[in-house]
Amino acid sequence: MLNLQVSSTFPMCRLKSSFSTEDIHGRIPIKRMEMRSVVCGVALLVMLLSGVQAFLPGGNGGNTHVTITENALMKKMSEVCKAVVESEGREFKPTGSSVEELLRACLGSATGQVSAAKFHEALNQIYMENSLVDRDFMASNPHHFNSESFNGGRTLITQGTAAIKANIRKGSFQAARETLGRVLHTLQDFYSHSNWVELGNKKPYPALIRPDLTISNIADVYTPTCSDCASGTCPNQLQPFILSRKKLTSGYMGLFSANKPKGKCSHGGAADLSSTQNPRGGISKDERRAHNADLHNTAVSLATEASLELLEDIRGAAGNKDYLRLMGITRSAVLCFVIDTTGSMADDIAEAKRVSYSIIDSKKGTQDEPSEYILVPFNDPAFGPLIRTADPDVMKAEISKLGANGGGDVPEMCLSGLQLALTGAPASSLIYVFTDAPAKDTHLEKNINALTHRTKSAVYYLLTPSKRSARSVSPQVRSGFQLYYDLALASGGQVIKVSKADLPRATDIIIDTSTSALVTILQKARDPGSVESFPFLLDASLSSVTVYITGDSLKFTLHSPSGVSQSDSAGKGSLAVIQTVGNLWRVQLNSPLETGLWNISIVPTQAYTIKVTGQSVNTFIYNFVEDFKGPHPGYAVIYGRPQKGLPAKLLLTVTGQKGAETLKVQEVALVEVSGSRLADGVIQEMGGGNFLVTVSEVPEGEFVVMMKGEDVATSSRFQRQSTTLTSLSNVIVTATVNSTLLPGEDFIQPFTVKTSGTGGTYTITIGNDRNIPLTYNTKLNLVSGVSTESTVILKPPANTASGTDVTLTIAAEGPGGADSNYAVLRLSVLAKVTDLTPPVCEIVGVSGICLSSCTNYTWELSVNITDGNGSGIEDISVQQGRGNFSQEAVVDGGITVVMGRYSASCCAPDVTLSVVDKEGNVGKCSYSVQNRGGVSLSLSLLLWACLLLSALNTMQDVLLLF
Repeated sequence: MLNLQVSSTFPMCRLKSSFSTEDIHGRIPIKRMEMRSVVCGVALLVMLLSGVQAFLPGGNGGNTHVTITENALMKKMSEVCKAVVESEGREFKPTGSSVEELLRACLGSATGQVSAAKFHEALNQIYMENSLVDRDFMASNPHHFNSESFNGGRTLITQGTAAIKANIRKGSFQAARETLGRVLHTLQDFYSHSNWVELGNKKPYPALIRPDLTISNIADVYTPTCSDCASGTCPNQLQPFILSRKKLTSGYMGLFSANKPKGKCSHGGAADLSSTQNPRGGISKDERRAHNADLHNTAVSLATEASLELLEDIRGAAGNKDYLRLMGITRSAVLCFVIDTTGSMADDIAEAKRVSYSIIDSKKGTQDEPSEYILVPFNDPAFGPLIRTADPDVMKAEISKLGANGGGDVPEMCLSGLQLALTGAPASSLIYVFTDAPAKDTHLEKNINALTHRTKSAVYYLLTPSKRSARSVSPQVRSGFQLYYDLALASGGQVIKVSKADLPRATDIIIDTSTSALVTILQKARDPGSVESFPFLLDASLSSVTVYITGDSLKFTLHSPSGVSQSDSAGKGSLAVIQTVGNLWRVQLNSPLETGLWNISIVPTQAYTIKVTGQSVNTFIYNFVEDFKGPHPGYAVIYGRPQKGLPAKLLLTVTGQKGAETLKVQEVALVEVSGSRLADGVIQEMGGGNFLVTVSEVPEGEFVVMMKGEDVATSSRFQRQSTTLTSLSNVIVTATVNSTLLPGEDFIQPFTVKTSGTGGTYTITIGNDRNIPLTYNTKLNLVSGVSTESTVILKPPANTASGTDVTLTIAAEGPGGADSNYAVLRLSVLAKVTDLTPPVCEIVGVSGICLSSCTNYTWELSVNITDGNGSGIEDISVQQGRGNFSQEAVVDGGITVVMGRYSASCCAPDVTLSVVDKEGNVGKCSYSVQNRGGVSLSLSLLLWACLLLSALNTMQDVLLLF
């Protein structure tokens, strides 16, 4: 029988004897480690040791998955930020309790303005995927640990965690976040839906997240577990036998049937039909009620603590820096280039090299240094690979390898390269495409639109039409260039058309926009061009405000709030510095910036676009959502286009310098970019800077989100605008990620298509960014109002690396192309995991004297690390500490042992070493020096054994003398 009162400490440092494979309670099986003479020899040299610090419990109350997840994520982020800051020799001192102030303390004052938008965006991805489990897997027992489905639920957690770690190793952070949200939901449900709390446990169950452990002592299907509760509000329905024998059970959930095994507990609640059958009632602790208040509070506390343990395991595998990237915490923007490398692009490639070198060299070590660099070359017929690095020198080396060759015919594989960039870059990235030719792969247009809508990334095209493309008059080429304009507008980017000689002057827009805390204040497009004035609000938080206008043969006049004007002909005026190159006008407003309502009047002869940007931490993020019903109703993100005929709903999150409380949201509207219609929304404050906005009458055309309000801290009104165009659709494409892909094996992904409009034959187009062969029906016959099911089969190659994410785009287009919609899924490839046991990190020695005055003293820690017969050590890192770590590998008894030494100042008394094997299993050593005239004396079993052996040998020698 399993003793459920087990330690919650995740496999940290194991201070164990060399002949043992588990601790004295049998709780933590580990790989056998025989180090004999090596370990004893080192152990006999050391004098002082201390114990391992326990994992700190988390959780401060709450009654929803979102609040539990938020509490755990924020606590862990604070821990990781503190460790990173201290490792850099800085003090971690947030100036307040807001997320923004925490981020500033984490990233440092040298980062200038710190926007929390990407962090909120990452959190929202996790929260939304967490809540979607209640919709997409409502009837799945393992996802909720219902109906005693313990092994199935645990498998979801351990396999999901393995996928998260593999995704992070491959840089697939968005896929990792989505899986993390789902895994956390299932983990948290265990404590509410099972009887773990009723059994008196005060710590989380390690077996849920430890793949090397198993869940046992589960009540079998024939064992009655509950007594009858007619009122449904009994404090504890569990049978005495279940409590005394520590049997594990959970409530049965009957959404569609009241049947359940005889004598079994029900989940309970109005939606559970089985709760009306004897034994009636239920043991769910989802809601806090008078009869279960203490049980509910304990379940919340344990769910929070368990979430913290899972996050700590992921942090250990990822390392501190990648963990922060998983949470969306980065210094600045991502620099992403998609470059045509065909024969006519030599000059353009040279300029791309120049501008990238300039950005890298000028911003290295500054607040605006890009947090990541992405490069995607494309040619014809080849394109890719995607090259991603956080090291500027590596990116310079990769760009230096680019050369112009190949091509031939005019169109090139531009959209294929762009698709790779959109799926590989973080959400809300700015992507710059260099080309002189139209696209050959125009069939990817719907994929590109779907991806830009899903990622909210903006695409800028720097076009330098070559003589060969200029001479071509084919309709396909014309439509190819027009396609760039359409795609740029839909994403919120622009097309900058210049000669090859003028390209160096046009790339200033890349330098402008590759900066931290970039916001859009206004964006409009007119085709055909018409005389019009555009007002826009500038507030006190803004800096580096720039107006970009693209269009040929136009004139404009800029008007300030105080009535001062400047025309386009004044290059350096009282309001701005105006530069022009090709079809681009770049208007940089002078500092200090005058706040208030500005206006720009444009007199065009052709189509044009206008975009006003600036730098500010006051901004917002948003998602269109729909509500769903069920036992646990909520809101689900609409990743495609919202449905026609229904009010549009948005979940909107605001963020500011001192937190959301300093921003007063006064107006949220859907605004046409190519028109003038504006539809106001009804704003409902949800707390924590979150708002639910309902728009009853949605514009018919394409629109963006406009937010206006007041910055209470500066008493100035502000205006912000999203950039990605959205429109409504009668078509709905639905698909849910349910599992990972295995290399070399078929994977079947179901999806459904439904229309509230015209029925008929719909064209299905499915693509992916990994060139994995797909099998699916290209035509579906739809009846209005009826869902039609279908599938697509993928088979990733057998050599596909574990952790590879596959972005699958499913598009459905109605008869005649009149209406369409799409779904975008992120799937993960995960090879079968055979090594389930964490590496062993063993402290074998501590030396040095640390007095109360720490400045002139140092200390050292010696460790031995091994993975036994496992997959092998992948990485050893200092998770916490400000010292230096060195290592040397030796082979002892056929086992590779890494002998490590950590040295630090006594002013840095704490250290945690994280050891990760090639499967992502994590082992740790933690130590803390006590500054009291030395370090405390505490010997491990290993050292006692070695010292005892030495003493016995000495005594034997002495006895022989007699």
